[in-house]
Amino acid sequence: MIGTAYAQAAGAPAQGDTLMGLLPIILMFVILYFLMIRPQMKKAKEHKSMLDALQKGDEVVAVGIVGRITKLDDNYVSLEVADNVVIQVQKQAVNQLLPKGTIK
Repeated sequence: MIGTAYAQAAGAPAQGDTLMGLLPIILMFVILYFLMIRPQMKKAKEHKSMLDALQKGDEVVAVGIVGRITKLDDNYVSLEVADNVVIQVQKQAVNQLLPKGTIK
C-alpha cells in the first residue's frame, strides 16, 4: 500500500536567505529605537537638566503638589505648599517648573 519514500539531501542555505531572514528583526529594532527608546532618552535628558537648574524660590509641581522651593539638597527639595507648611520630597519627584508668579 505505501510505497518507499526516498529522502533528498538538503542543500546548504544561500547567504542571501539568512540575511533576508534577519532583515525583519533588524527593521523592527530600528523602528523601536526611533519610536520609543530615543524619545524617552531625550525626555530623561531634559528632565535631568531641569532638575540641575532648580534654585531656591522656583515654583514647581512635584507629584501633583504645587509649591515654592525653600531649600535644595543633593537628593531632596523642601517645598512650601502653604503659609508655614513645608514638605520635603525627593528631587526626582519634581515634574515641572512653573513660571514665576503662578502661586499666589
